[in-house]
Formats: sequence, structure tokens, C-alpha cells
Amino acid sequence: MLYILFTIIVLIPVLAGFGEIFQKIFGEIWSGISAKLFSGMFFLGMIWQMLAFFVPLNIWVESVSLVIGFLAFFYFKSYENFSTFSKSEILKLSFLILITIFSGSYYPFILDHFGYYVPSVGWLSEFGLSKGLANLNLIYAQMSVWHIFQAGFSHFSDTFLRINVVFLITFLLYIFEKKMWSLLFISPVFLLFIQSPSPDLPAIVLSLIVLNEIIKGNTNFKLLFAFSVFVFTIKPTMIWLPIFVFLYFFKKENFKFLWLGVLLGVIYVFKNIWLFGYPFFPVQIGGFGVSWLPNSETLRYSSEVAITKTYDLQYSISEIQKFTTWDYIHHWFTLHSYKKYIHFALIFSLIFFGIFAFKKKDKLTAILFISIVLKSVLVLLFSAQYRFFLEVFFVIFILVFHSKIKEKLGLLSFSFGALVILFLMSFPKILQSQIPTFKLGYFMEGFTKNQFLKPAYFALNSYQTFKIGNLEFNVPNYDLCFDTPQPALSPDAVKKYFEAGIFPQKISENLKDGFVWRKLSEKEKKELKKIISKF
Repeated sequence: MLYILFTIIVLIPVLAGFGEIFQKIFGEIWSGISAKLFSGMFFLGMIWQMLAFFVPLNIWVESVSLVIGFLAFFYFKSYENFSTFSKSEILKLSFLILITIFSGSYYPFILDHFGYYVPSVGWLSEFGLSKGLANLNLIYAQMSVWHIFQAGFSHFSDTFLRINVVFLITFLLYIFEKKMWSLLFISPVFLLFIQSPSPDLPAIVLSLIVLNEIIKGNTNFKLLFAFSVFVFTIKPTMIWLPIFVFLYFFKKENFKFLWLGVLLGVIYVFKNIWLFGYPFFPVQIGGFGVSWLPNSETLRYSSEVAITKTYDLQYSISEIQKFTTWDYIHHWFTLHSYKKYIHFALIFSLIFFGIFAFKKKDKLTAILFISIVLKSVLVLLFSAQYRFFLEVFFVIFILVFHSKIKEKLGLLSFSFGALVILFLMSFPKILQSQIPTFKLGYFMEGFTKNQFLKPAYFALNSYQTFKIGNLEFNVPNYDLCFDTPQPALSPDAVKKYFEAGIFPQKISENLKDGFVWRKLSEKEKKELKKIISKF
């Protein structure tokens, strides 16, 4: 906890300083310290994303950024913004922040933390954005701007990757500034996302903030649209948000304010082409014939994995391919898992939302409903995993109960919800026995007294090194590459490359320059088979 407190003390002033610079250039999206902090995240995320094409996001980048942020914080006297809170509010905030810090000190348990978040941050810190990186590992093609943002602070100020704790604290400041207790009411759920640099948290929360600002009458289209595109670059399944903001403010005279959001979108598309070869992961359209396009077999396998995850890995791809249209629907609603209840909840929520929108008959609700339905259809078509539409429930809740929840109820809800979540994270065996299909529960390790000093984390650091062609790579002696030096490939990835008859190769001697794939020779196939036999 002390390490997380140090991270907060360092990063809050730095983000506020960059937020001040952002507001001097682009304007103020709303007033208050939360606007400065979120604007600082936005600004640094964009700066580092462009910088990462040329240099790694190493300790020098972090050090220079920290100095600039601190100088701006004191030069613009950003500390004065904190004095706007009353003593009573400071007391309540301190209590909520303490809970947040304590929650963030637990072991990470989201599976993507080990196979996606940490390796992505590690690569960015060491090499930046490398051309054709998807040829080394397709998961890198998703490279969220949130991991770019985390990578920039991963050497000194946030070595345990708890940036989401800082983000959630900023959200709490926003709630108290805006007196939006309906947001506080649902916030205990977000305590499950702060042990990892999960892009789900900033994507969901920022979408709710943008929605709230529009409901409250904020008409700053330029920045609202830019922030909505920023959310999309964090997690592309949030496509409904920029669609909603664009349609809601759709006027010919507003087109001149699109430029900042469009610029972010162009950078995002270029980043995808640079890493993946196509503009939008995982859609294989518009490759422009670049030489670093991923292998078709690798893409096919990735698509099949996404389809099997739709059905919670309970059916093989060959079984799913034999499904009729009715089978697709029936099996999605009858999974032997808690996820089927979420699927039912989604459909019922959309039906309720449709009825609510029809009865309310106002522009905002109608456009929001159309945007959410469009997003839901796209998710259902590509990979109908419940985690891709979680924000739908929060959006509907906020729309219906926007100003109907009072402070006392919000505080009680957060306190009770936090108590339940901390109890389950401290004694995960209860969760494992009561909900055996909740697979994340098996990655929870409970409470350890060391958490009072520093956040709990895993460090196995056991791997073997091999070489195929011009690529020397490391393979962990377990399933995922969360603490394996780069370039790292999981045993499963090595196996899949063997089955496809290909292997990644360096474009030059420098790993920063990127990767392509080439077919394996017969000799290399034999070498790879020997490697696979070791795991």
C-alpha cells in the first residue's frame, strides 16, 4: 500500500501539470481538478503513442515527463484546485481512497494481465512500437493506448503497474466535484479492475463520464468527441461512444470541431497498420499490401479462439461450425456457466432500454439506444463474449437513475460493495466453491501481510532460450509470458507456429525494427518439434 501511495503522490501532480498544458492548448472540457487529471492522461497517452514509433518508452522518457509535469503543476498552481473540497468531503474522499488503495494492493487475477497487459507494457518499455509486431505475437496487435500510457510510468513511479488505482481515484474526485452519486453507487465493481492495467476500467468509466457530461448539458463538442475517440483507442468495442457523440451533435457547423478526434483516429489506424498490417484489429480489410501482414493461418486460429470463447470454451471449433442458426442462439443462452445469466441480462436490458427510449421520446435517449444496439450487434457478430458489452449495463443504469440517487445511498452502496469484494478477494476459496464456473476466482491468491508495504505480484522468472532462423526467443516454463524477457513466446504459441509451418523472423538485427514471418524449413521443423517436447 505504501508503494501505491507513493505512486499516487508522484502521478497526481504530474497528470495535473500535463492537464494544465492540455487546457492551455485545447481548452477545458469541464472545470475542476478531475478535468485536469483526465486531460493529463489523454495528453500523455497521445504524446507517448506518437513517441513510441521512434523510441522505447524507457526511464528517460518517464523522467523527462515527470519533470515537465511537476514544473507545470507548480507553475500553474494546480494545487489550489484541491482546496475546493470541504473538510467533510475530504474526510469522505480519504475513506474511499484508502479502500481503493487497499483493493489495488491485491494479487492481479485477470488472465489477460499475464498474457497481454504485462508483456505489452514490457515490450513498449524496452522497444516501443515495432513494425509487424503482430507477427511475433498476434496479441500485440491489440496494443491499447492505455498500455502505452502505463508503459510510460512503469520504470520508477509505477513499477507494479497499478495505474488503474490512480485512475479510479481521479474518478472519485470527479464524482464529488459533480455530486454524481449514481456513479458512486456502481463504483464498487471497478475495484475488481485496479490490480492490473486493464483497459476495461478507463474505457467504461470515461464513457460514463462523457455520457454524464452530455446529459448535464456540456456542449464542448470538440473535446467530448476527442475524448470519445480516446476511449475507442483504449478499447475498440466502445465504438458506440464516438458514434453517439457524433450523432448527438450532428450539425454542419460542428464539423470544424472534429479535427482533434479525427487526428486521434488517424494515429490509431496508423498504429494498427504498423503493428498488424490492417487498420482495425481483428478485421482483415484494407491491408494495403504491406510486407508485414500476419500469416493467414495465424489469423484463422485467432478467429477460431474468439468464437470458442463466445461459448466459454465449452464447444470445439468443429462443433461450433456445425451449429445451425438456432444452435448458435440456444447454446449461447444455455452455457454451463454464470455467463448465460449475463447473456439473458443483456437481451432483457436492451429490450428495457428500447421501451424506455420509446416512452421518453427525446433525442439523447434515442441516439444512445441506436448507438448501443449497433455496438451490441457488431459484438454479437464477431465474438459475443460478455466482457465486450459490460458497459451496456452501466450506461442504462446511469441513464435511468442519473440524478435519483442521493449521497448517503451512494456512500452506503460503495462501502457495502467494497466490503463484499474485499472479503471475496481475501478468501477466494469461498468464491471458488460457490461459483466454480467463475474461472478468474482460481487466480485470486487472498490477502498477504506484505500488501501493506507493496502490491502483491507474481514473479516466477523461469524460462528457456532457443533460436529459430535469426530469432532468439524465450519460452516460459509455464503457460504465459508475464515475467519472461522479450522476445517471449508461450509454449502454446510455439506449438501453433509449428502447426502452421511458419515462424517469426526479425526484419533486421535490431528488435525495434520489427518482424515478418516465413515458412519453416524441414530442419527447422525438427528443431521446433524438439523445443515443443520440452514443455
